[in-house]
Amino acid sequence: MTTKDALHQLIDDLPESALPTAWSLLAPLRPNATANLPRILAEAPWDDEPETPEEALGVKEAYEGLARGEVVSHEELRRELGW
Repeated sequence: MTTKDALHQLIDDLPESALPTAWSLLAPLRPNATANLPRILAEAPWDDEPETPEEALGVKEAYEGLARGEVVSHEELRRELGW
C-alpha cells in the first residue's frame, strides 16, 4: 500500500465530525495552497506588537515606490515565484 493509499484509508476511516479538522490540516499542503490564503489570514491572530522603526521605514518606502509607479503585475510576480 502506498502512502497515498494509506492516507485515503485513514480519511475514509475518520468520523464525519473529524473531517473539518483533517481538511484544515491537509489543505495547506496542496501545491495550490495559496488559494487558502484568505482563510489563513482571517484565522491568523491579530498582531498587537508595536511597529518597529525598521518596519515603519519599510512601509514608508513601499508607499513611496507605489507613488512612483514601481509596481509588479500579478502575472510577473507569479512568474518570478514559479507559480
